[in-house]
Amino acid sequence: MKSIFPIIALVLVGCSADPPENGLNEKIPKSFPVRWAATPEAQAGIDSHWVGHIGGSKAESLVNEAFRKNPDMRVAAERVSRAVAAAATAGAAMNPQITAGLNANRQEQIFVGLPIGDGNGIPSAIFENFGANFTVAWEPDVWGYRRAGQAALKADAQAEWNAWRAARASLAAQVMRSWLALAEANEQIGLAMETQELLKSTKDIVLDRFNNALAADGGSAAEVRLAESEMATNEALTAQRQGEQAQALRQLEVLLGRYPRGTIANAVRLPKIPKRPPAGLPSELLLRRPDILEAERRFASTESLVKQANLAFYPSFSITGTAGASTEVFRRIFNSDFGVWSLAGGLTQSIWAGGQLKSEKTRITSNMRSNLAKLQSTVMKAFGEVEQALAAERFLMAREAAISKALKSAEEASDAAASEYSSGIGDALTLITAQGNRIALASQKVTLKRLILDNRITLHLALGGDYKPRK
Repeated sequence: MKSIFPIIALVLVGCSADPPENGLNEKIPKSFPVRWAATPEAQAGIDSHWVGHIGGSKAESLVNEAFRKNPDMRVAAERVSRAVAAAATAGAAMNPQITAGLNANRQEQIFVGLPIGDGNGIPSAIFENFGANFTVAWEPDVWGYRRAGQAALKADAQAEWNAWRAARASLAAQVMRSWLALAEANEQIGLAMETQELLKSTKDIVLDRFNNALAADGGSAAEVRLAESEMATNEALTAQRQGEQAQALRQLEVLLGRYPRGTIANAVRLPKIPKRPPAGLPSELLLRRPDILEAERRFASTESLVKQANLAFYPSFSITGTAGASTEVFRRIFNSDFGVWSLAGGLTQSIWAGGQLKSEKTRITSNMRSNLAKLQSTVMKAFGEVEQALAAERFLMAREAAISKALKSAEEASDAAASEYSSGIGDALTLITAQGNRIALASQKVTLKRLILDNRITLHLALGGDYKPRK
């Protein structure tokens, strides 16, 4: 995939026509704020190593593997290569076209009806001719028609480049989200297994009291059935978590370009929540997000095509020069005494084409207006994604603090209920309820941690943070 980098640099810099300039400031209404509404922070910069900061070297290894082996990334890279080749072809067409050739002709001519010959047959003669030619043909781009077309193709190549960048960032995010889903499933399974041991211990105590006819001390048949029901429910939950683990595992393998056998090492746990990345300024987003840059290049391409459509009404010129030789003897083919040459020029002006040029200009102009609207929509969507991710960060952290506080209280309540039940002053229903509440809150805290990390990924993407492997 790295092989496309020098090609892009060569074509997009070295071709004769320059791509349209980036004029985002003129194309986008200046309605965005100086700072983000969801946070007072305006620290510049972007975290380009966010994968490692969230998941460490293991996560970076997985993302790098996906970059190398995921088929969708190869498709995106080939789109860039095709667009670059199209721009290079258009640039070559503006240069003089030089051709050279050799030809040989041997012909027999029969003279029917002529009163010559010796009467033994129809007279005939064989003629030979050999020739060499060197031709130069050029259509000078007087008005800039071809240059406008090539500028549009170069803008398309730049758009495909940014689309490749966006696909790369999206793939990194998908890998990280699948990796976090796998990590959450692992922790939820571990929590479910611990819960099963706790519920089994509770059921054994309740059953023992029931068998000893200690209904007054929490040994009734209803309490036994309740304890058994809690165990069965947790078994079902464990199976659900194991299914989620298998699904996340295979989804991750598909993203890595592997066959989904479910054999990848999966002893991963949710990482610590890292420091929130700098949000920067809203104006910086325009020059950072690859989808915005792609949309701007699409619009710039149609701008050049509109210019080309206007120039299509102008006359075109052509110049052709030919030099060579023509002789009946092959060894004289490069003898200048038998040389021939020609020089021709032409001018072509469209007079009437049935409205084709006018309708084509209308179509391209409509495309330009549509691409401008798409650009403006992409910018507003990008601003919205950043604001939503920043706002979600604040509320998710508030939820995490509240869940942590509730879990601490639930753990204390569960421990107190277990102590009271063991001493014979508590009932099984209170114990089972307290344990269930503790288990549910612990599970919610694990899920909430994964949601916070997932939102961090969303924030990085929204801010245009491309991922760069650390050396």
